[in-house]
Amino acid sequence: MLEEAAERQARRYPGAPTSRQPVHSVYVPAHQVDRDLVRDWAAAAERSVARAGGIEHLLAVHGLIDDADERSAVGELVLAKLRREPIEDLRIDFEDGYGAVADETEDAAVDGAVETIDALRQDAQLPPFVGIRFKSLEPPTKARGLRTLERFVAGLAALGPLPAGLVLTLPKVTSVAQVEAMVLVLTELESALGLPDRLEFEIQVETPQAILGPDGVSLLPQMIAAGDGRITGMPYGTYDYSAALGIAAGDQSMAHPAADFAKAVMQVAAAGTAVRLSDGSTNVLPIGSADEVDAAWALHGRLVSRSLHNGFYQGWDLHPAQLPSRFAATYAYFRRGLPELARRLAAYLGDGGGAILDEPATARAMAAFLLRGIDCGAVGPEEVPFPDTALRGIVANGPK
Repeated sequence: MLEEAAERQARRYPGAPTSRQPVHSVYVPAHQVDRDLVRDWAAAAERSVARAGGIEHLLAVHGLIDDADERSAVGELVLAKLRREPIEDLRIDFEDGYGAVADETEDAAVDGAVETIDALRQDAQLPPFVGIRFKSLEPPTKARGLRTLERFVAGLAALGPLPAGLVLTLPKVTSVAQVEAMVLVLTELESALGLPDRLEFEIQVETPQAILGPDGVSLLPQMIAAGDGRITGMPYGTYDYSAALGIAAGDQSMAHPAADFAKAVMQVAAAGTAVRLSDGSTNVLPIGSADEVDAAWALHGRLVSRSLHNGFYQGWDLHPAQLPSRFAATYAYFRRGLPELARRLAAYLGDGGGAILDEPATARAMAAFLLRGIDCGAVGPEEVPFPDTALRGIVANGPK
């Protein structure tokens, strides 16, 4: 009896993945995407910093780093990131950011998205993660959503191997049946196109029905199980979810108690699975007067830092001027924790000495923290007293 239960548990909870997770997803409406997008966003991000008075000003607005030398080091890292990899995860949006258009118009935009991804790949500008958000499987939009999904995947497959970081985002999920339908569709696409690898997808949590079903039970664990190992992520949708609860527009926020409740349910449902979480976005953009930009940056910095402290290591960005703010807050978080956690992990793996008595599970969390810092560029591998292969081994198998 116990062996059978253990096998089910192992299948259901394989443990957190050790591969890289992006720190953000950049959502861009499909009609605004072209081969210059990454360069244009990087240039716009740098201009926003220059107009404000430089990276030191942004870091001062955030107020996250007290030490002047460390503030200067983080500033240099952020500017280097904007030049090297301004977008970690690009989501070409055919849903709310795109709207309802004639079929031939959306078909042309899908073809354009495929061409853009191919052009970015040829230009060596393709972000590590890239994909689309298509329309939901709710009755009014399911036919169009599936048409876009099929046309997009088929178009990419016709050009050669699919991008290694391909992400397909299924929005506004309200039932387990929609996840089952998605699995069926992907299975059929793989067969029809002769794809060598399994297609994976995200389910976007932005409806109350996903958090609590009609029988009073959360549907999220059932959705993950129905995904048959294909679900890689669950991004939270700040504004659709808040609006569905009747929260006034001025009170909708990633930090609202209703948002915290939904994300706590997501966190518990995904724990121990291969599903990663992403927080939502803020629609307060760093544009306008100097004071308005500073206020938006300060808000964004607080929200990004709050998400990180709550265990959400990814979020959405909607505007180029949010990129420097995202990286500044993220880098400050990982660099602030670097010295202590590196020492604690070294002590745990050594003689166990130190003022804090850590558990094996905490050692895995410390290794994951250091690994995330390296993956996003906040921390150099030379600053961590362990190779990343060792850190991934600890995350995957626990400290030995």
